[in-house]
Amino acid sequence: MKIVVAGSHGLIGTALVARLAQDGHEVSRLVRGAPSGPAEVPWDPAHGVLDPRALEGAGAVVNLAGAGVGDKRLTDAYKEVVRTSRTSTTSLLARTIARLDGPRPVLLQASGIGAYGERGDEVLDETSALGDTFFAGVVRDWEAAAQPAVDAGARVAFLRTGIVLAPQGGALERMLPLLRAGVAGRLGTGRQFWSWITLPDEIGAIVHLLHADVSGPVNLSAPHPATNEEITRELARVLHRPALIPVPSLALKLVLGDFSSEVLGSIRALPAVLVRSGFQWEHPAVDDAVAWVAGEVRRGRS
Repeated sequence: MKIVVAGSHGLIGTALVARLAQDGHEVSRLVRGAPSGPAEVPWDPAHGVLDPRALEGAGAVVNLAGAGVGDKRLTDAYKEVVRTSRTSTTSLLARTIARLDGPRPVLLQASGIGAYGERGDEVLDETSALGDTFFAGVVRDWEAAAQPAVDAGARVAFLRTGIVLAPQGGALERMLPLLRAGVAGRLGTGRQFWSWITLPDEIGAIVHLLHADVSGPVNLSAPHPATNEEITRELARVLHRPALIPVPSLALKLVLGDFSSEVLGSIRALPAVLVRSGFQWEHPAVDDAVAWVAGEVRRGRS
């Protein structure tokens, strides 16, 4: 299958492209700069520029593009970058898919469980109402930008990804060195639920959704959400390190600003759609996940 990937150079995109190539797919990457080879196609979402021929014959388009929410302090200006980097790419791809003649490719559109906002211990699934936080608002606009493809009859699935656990990048990028040094602990109270997923399961779920008859929101998370304290404690255990020093909520708010809500907020999301569609996790529980992370760390992949 020909698969077009946007946002292919981040943590998820890099792993996804490698998996798709391994599975024998023809992968085409959309890039903003000059193409470095025939597998790359230029586009300019800010100015609405994408040659429709880039999508012709594709069985699927996977859009992972968007500015990193934790890369910079969330000033009002950067919040706008976060929003528009998602809506402009999604809108351009959706409009281009809608204009294609013949069968339209599946659109697997990145999204996030930040859609639900701060919800404490409430159990959430894809039918739950969206929240009222900044990130929930971003998700509303992000997913709405795909409407032209939906209206044109394309199958569109929204990948509401949880906290991705990996030995490099993602949520553990800053935590793991501290844990290995024995000086890290829970964040804030530690009681906030993290709806997590390992990188292999994230990639596996995306590959699964290429063919599964699924449309609309899909929570990409493990079936057993855990609290931050549980994840931190289990990581420290398998790394044979103490988890000694908790990070106070106030300190996180001072350092991270509005992004602290993503670290301290509690989202207990369940992957109901993935379960119903028959997806099988490699790492369904926290102990499975941290054992994999620790194994990768010991092999020098962190």
